[in-house]
Amino acid sequence: MVDVKPSAGPAPEAPATGTRPKRRAVVAEDEALIRMDVVETLREAGFDVVGEAGDGEQAVALVTELKPDVVVMDVKMPNLDGISAAERIGKAHLAPVVLLTAFSQTELVERARDAGAMAYVIKPFSPADLLPAVEIAISRYAQITALESEVADLAERFETRKRVDRAKGLLMTKMGLTEPEAFRWIQKTSMDRRLTMREVADAVIDQVGGAA
Repeated sequence: MVDVKPSAGPAPEAPATGTRPKRRAVVAEDEALIRMDVVETLREAGFDVVGEAGDGEQAVALVTELKPDVVVMDVKMPNLDGISAAERIGKAHLAPVVLLTAFSQTELVERARDAGAMAYVIKPFSPADLLPAVEIAISRYAQITALESEVADLAERFETRKRVDRAKGLLMTKMGLTEPEAFRWIQKTSMDRRLTMREVADAVIDQVGGAA
């Protein structure tokens, strides 16, 4: 068995970003005042809002053209609702989507998840609600993209995601890492040891989980 058990010690440091380019966002919301609030919040957080839309069809067209780093989109919009728009964006692998909704119904949350939305925020919301959801969406989307590039088979991809999620949870609990740090640890160990991320995840589950 390959030994990948993490040693106790400081969490891995994120690489220095220097003057990284601004991340680009598209905002889709049919209520102009809410759209303005979202745009202002994102810009104050350092995002470049490259497109705004008032309906779902326009949102999909903008995202297809601009390929932003994240999309913040309302669930209820004319022409095409936000969940259907998120599904189109997700199937085309264009960008992570954060959905805005006035409801927290289980059915709606499940529909949003099945459509490929990475996060959702319930109205009314503050910057303290929106910005963490945006960061979570970007991080999860990057993780999924990395896993999909490694595994071609759909069934294998789903099982790999489950194993990696479980391994991330163990690393977060045992090493005090954040979710992005835990994923980066798995990804780096995979590259350093010339293993797949699933092999690393399985080793973490066996060695860290078995010791619990």
